[in-house]
Amino acid sequence: MEALTTKFQIYKKYSVDLIKLSGPILAGNLANMMINVGDVLVAGRHSTVTLGAISVASAIFMTFMIAAVGLMASISPVVSNLRGERKTTKTLLRATVKYSLIIGLLFCLLIRYIIRHIDIIGLALDLYPLVVEYLDISSWGMFGGLLFIALKEFLQAYEIVNFPNMVVVVEIFLNLFLNVALVFGMWGFPELGVKGLAIASLFVRTVGGIALLIYCIPFFKGHSRRTKSYIKELLKTGWPISFALFFEFLGFNITAVLVGKFSSLLAAAHNIIVTVTSLTYMFPMSISNAMAIKVGFANGEKNILDIKRYSLAGIYLSVIFMGINALIYLFFPELLLSLFTNDKNVILVSLPVMHVVLCYLFFDGIQCSCIGSLKGLKDTKPIMMTMAIAYLVIGIPVGSILAFKFNIVLMGFWSGLALALFSASIISSTILLIRIRQMQKTTFCRKP
Repeated sequence: MEALTTKFQIYKKYSVDLIKLSGPILAGNLANMMINVGDVLVAGRHSTVTLGAISVASAIFMTFMIAAVGLMASISPVVSNLRGERKTTKTLLRATVKYSLIIGLLFCLLIRYIIRHIDIIGLALDLYPLVVEYLDISSWGMFGGLLFIALKEFLQAYEIVNFPNMVVVVEIFLNLFLNVALVFGMWGFPELGVKGLAIASLFVRTVGGIALLIYCIPFFKGHSRRTKSYIKELLKTGWPISFALFFEFLGFNITAVLVGKFSSLLAAAHNIIVTVTSLTYMFPMSISNAMAIKVGFANGEKNILDIKRYSLAGIYLSVIFMGINALIYLFFPELLLSLFTNDKNVILVSLPVMHVVLCYLFFDGIQCSCIGSLKGLKDTKPIMMTMAIAYLVIGIPVGSILAFKFNIVLMGFWSGLALALFSASIISSTILLIRIRQMQKTTFCRKP
């Protein structure tokens, strides 16, 4: 009993460390998510077609945006590892900015290329011109968006999270104001509909990136001789994360595009469910970010004990939180959906799917936490393979079969996504366990 109490106290300490760090990260992630929520709220009150168009356009845009974000996601674990090794890192900020702008240019050009061939998707006729219009404008937001994320990741490695969060909070209100003004044509602005949403998104992303760049001016401390090796390490660690996130969002966004082939109503319902679940996902994602930083620092120190304890503490926290949220989804599904749309048909179509979401949430928390530890260990290739198998081999094929062959459209696609997350949780937790056991055999373990 005493041993159990001691173990509880130890993991309580590590859990508190993660909560303290992930709390501000969670606030920032929620605030960032609220920008997308603002888009959905305004689009849903403009028209169902506008909501459906945003669902498909955002799905395409975010598939590439999230792949670019994956390349930025390597910044905090790489810098944390260097800090754990007691190496100078502030001189690397200049290289970080250049890195984000180059990646931004590449993905901006990629989206503009996709626009020219988007007709092959075969979207519903009422959605096609609106989707093209949104992507044409929002593609330029890659520069400001990735600059902000890169700087946020760099500061996060130093556990500086408050100012970036403040910027995001300002962005929420600015985005909501511009959405309402430009979509409905209020306060002297013209009524632009979907185009207004795209302009607001571009403006907010650009302003956010510039604001954080100005804040980081005091951190610019000359050039580093390790710039090439640093960027090489970012790419080495980041490209598997990028592909992993690409595969994960590809699963969701291919689903959104495929749902859009059936009707605007189903596309709108899918977008609402994604928005609701994405808000819940912010907690395990924040814990995962904190785990990547703490595990990364411990990995730089070669402290296997801290690596193990932070990993387990993070998994416990995510599972507990997602379990609590599953109960909310079980007992109050209609209330949650009504927050984002007043269309009763959209709510009725969405309600049955919420039961599948309960399973999805639980396994999502597990896989997200395991991925956070693997990022900290800079062991990211298994993450890529996990997501490729989960979504491309299991999730999308199963969902497509249920939708196109058995005409179980929304429920079928979400069942496939839930099965994908179940598979990802099994694979990622197994890989992390094997990795920790290997390190215990080969690495000196410090005493607590």
